[in-house]
Amino acid sequence: MNKDVRIINDRLTAQFKPVSQSRYWLQIVDNHYGGYYNVFFNHQRKWQRLRSIPLHTIKTYELAYLETVVHDLQQLTQLTIEYDGFTDQYWPQSQRLIQRKKHGYE
Repeated sequence: MNKDVRIINDRLTAQFKPVSQSRYWLQIVDNHYGGYYNVFFNHQRKWQRLRSIPLHTIKTYELAYLETVVHDLQQLTQLTIEYDGFTDQYWPQSQRLIQRKKHGYE
């Protein structure tokens, strides 16, 4: 397990407290201008506002590296991973489209 995955997993474990009728997911945002990726832990209880907690900034700005980080995170957690800022980009190894839909703020 590399350093970025360990940091994300440790911070996620500290933040994750299962509550009934709640939704939990990870969000990875591509910061084109800064040249890094941000990872957030999002959760929302039914009828309440979304809460987004920054977990880590991945400074290695390479899709191949991010693909290995995502793969390792998927091995550690069952949370859904949502991607923002990756429109029209493909994973280098699997050649799958990263983000299917474009959000209004892109």
